[in-house]
Amino acid sequence: MAASKKRKRSVKTAKRKFEVRAEVANFTLAKAKSALKLAIYDRDEKLGQLEIGRGSLYWTGAHRQIEKRLNWGRVAQMLDELAYGKK
Repeated sequence: MAASKKRKRSVKTAKRKFEVRAEVANFTLAKAKSALKLAIYDRDEKLGQLEIGRGSLYWTGAHRQIEKRLNWGRVAQMLDELAYGKK
């Protein structure tokens, strides 16, 4: 019996739709004015920037000048509503 070769399957990889670029101002995030900044892109179009700090987070839309501040309690409430629906 001759050993048969296994054929390799060609795997198609889809182009990623979203891209997130990160910038850390202070690695430990323990000091004041330290934050993690995430720039969010849909293909090549910027959706906005999310800045995550100790006390709150800030969202700046792609074509906006003013950032929106949200505290962690409000963020948790919004995420629960998105994930599980309104009570």
